[in-house]
Amino acid sequence: MTNATTIDTTTAEKKQKLELNKLQKRLRRNVGRAIDDFKMIEDGDKVMVCLSGGKDSYGMLNILLNLQKSAPIQFEIVAVNLDQKQPGFPEDVLPDYLASIGVDYHIIEEDTYSIVRDKIPEGKTTCSLCSRLRRGIIYSWAQANKVTKIALGHHREDIIETLFLNMFFGGKIKSMPAKLLSDDGKNTVIRPMAYCKESDLEKYAELKQFPIIPCNLCGSQENLQRKQIKQMLKVWEKQFPGRIENIFRSISNVAPSHLLDRELFPFADLTNEMQLKIDAETLFDEPEIIPERQTNTIKSDILFKSV
Repeated sequence: MTNATTIDTTTAEKKQKLELNKLQKRLRRNVGRAIDDFKMIEDGDKVMVCLSGGKDSYGMLNILLNLQKSAPIQFEIVAVNLDQKQPGFPEDVLPDYLASIGVDYHIIEEDTYSIVRDKIPEGKTTCSLCSRLRRGIIYSWAQANKVTKIALGHHREDIIETLFLNMFFGGKIKSMPAKLLSDDGKNTVIRPMAYCKESDLEKYAELKQFPIIPCNLCGSQENLQRKQIKQMLKVWEKQFPGRIENIFRSISNVAPSHLLDRELFPFADLTNEMQLKIDAETLFDEPEIIPERQTNTIKSDILFKSV
């Protein structure tokens, strides 16, 4: 190896290390803000980090372990993977990785794959049934093992995509909450990466060289509605930079009095004497438009309060 080649290699390694450091700080900051904003993790919590083997869950585990070291509170982390017995699933990848980083972990083995294949006709979307089965198993394990918080690896784009899926196909303005109490009140689900960009997680997984396991059960279906929404959002962001940020901002800035949900706002009881919220005073005003080309210049600490 020549001196020039050695210098080029050293420069590339330094550049990569710098990029990884900046990216990790940004992810830490965003996860920390989400945890603080929604009080996701409290002193004494036992947090079950759900691992699929994908980039998002690897990133979530890594950042939470990183934050755990410097957090002003004490909380426990246990990494849990549900082995659904998919044919060809590399059963050794996750245990080997989790053992190598020294984290407490457990592999739940349940053959949901056969159930899904038996119940869902070939070519039809398997996600709905698969997710219900998975949720039931995870909730049961969490209860049996005194887990206080269940952490899922959904990021900003997942939340935005779910919003449009519910609007386009479900007739609802609804998305993924950052914190959710299960129907029976026994499990609390948190999404620590709610403020994280998918592109950051993709790059982080590449730089950290996580052993990614592809999902062949649902990920191989090409015509899923979520994939259509994802493509739509990519086109929008390319044509109008900053639009995705504005959409995400809107989820945290809702004006119930300017919608049509009678259960959310007491329109029937509205009278001249009724004291309305400040936003109702601008009922007939034109909407405030934030130019999309300027959105990328707005600092994140303006959008979300600091930890």
